[in-house]
Amino acid sequence: MKTNILLVEPNFPIPAKSKNHCNFLPIGLLKIAAYHRERGDKVELHRGNFRAKTYPKEIKITSLFTYWSAHVWDSVNFYRTLYPKARIQVGGIYASLMPEHAKQSGCDDIQVGLYRNGIAEKYEPAYDMIDVDYQIIHASRGCFRKCNFCGTWKIEPEVTYKSSIKNEIKKKRLVFYDNNLIANPHIKTILSEIAEYKLPDKSKVHCESQSGLDGRLLIKDPEIAIFLKNAHFLHPRIAWDGPYRLWPKIKEQIQVLKNAGYSTDDIFIFMLFNHDFSYEEMRLKLEACRRWRVRVIDCRFRPLDSIADGYKPQAKNQSNEEYYIHKGWTDKQVRTFRRAVRRQNIAILLHLPNGRYIDGVEREYIPT
Repeated sequence: MKTNILLVEPNFPIPAKSKNHCNFLPIGLLKIAAYHRERGDKVELHRGNFRAKTYPKEIKITSLFTYWSAHVWDSVNFYRTLYPKARIQVGGIYASLMPEHAKQSGCDDIQVGLYRNGIAEKYEPAYDMIDVDYQIIHASRGCFRKCNFCGTWKIEPEVTYKSSIKNEIKKKRLVFYDNNLIANPHIKTILSEIAEYKLPDKSKVHCESQSGLDGRLLIKDPEIAIFLKNAHFLHPRIAWDGPYRLWPKIKEQIQVLKNAGYSTDDIFIFMLFNHDFSYEEMRLKLEACRRWRVRVIDCRFRPLDSIADGYKPQAKNQSNEEYYIHKGWTDKQVRTFRRAVRRQNIAILLHLPNGRYIDGVEREYIPT
């Protein structure tokens, strides 16, 4: 029997210009759409809260960060009011990390982890429901590492790998959503497929990753970097989650990429701040990147059970009651670090002498 299915991406605070950005695309909903279409169901996708064309029997609402939970609750309330007879299910990251809290939204059911145990994973996402010039690829699920700031190993406890993606390639630009892409034991095969693949118009494919690369694996097998370069992999991002004392290892990881043909303009470093390492130590890490002339992508830490985030970038100062400030940090340090990252990145991008970055004062840190 055909069913009217309504898929909903809540009205998350994403700028309109970024609505179709690969970092926010509701790829899970698009796979679910493809799965239900094959079953003969009628599927409608909403990116926000508004009335459906037909009365839905089932409403499936996705979620992202736990601190955006209020937007999920708003969608549940909106559609519960409009369609009281519909069965509402909430899934996604927030629902998987905090199922008991998500259940209090008033929904009927919570989907923890992949939809129906991954049944929709084999389906090509229904890209016709949106307008993008790229495709999302999962070559693996889960991650063998268990970092305390990451929820991947909780949401996807089983680590699985694909040995090939050749038959999945449809567009010129591929974006990997893997949480640890190069940990895949078949990564060289997959990258070789991309390097050799040509679309019907004879154009080549290029790829990138939403997450940072595990640089420790690059050191273990530097040949992976060559395969990345041959596959036209853009802007490799190394994750520097450890302390400053590991700077020689990070420098070695950068050199592996440079040896493969990447320039420092291509390479980025992921850094988590407002976390276990102090402001002073994070400044040392930032200064190291200045010396290496690589840009930094900073990520402000929020606890995995944080249901709200009231941080305001333009505010002069805020308290810990408004947003999460780590016990070893202050609001001023959070803002100063973010500002330092942006100033330093601009200096490096514009090739200014020495890439000096700080608040009007030049400072030099010498590693010991």
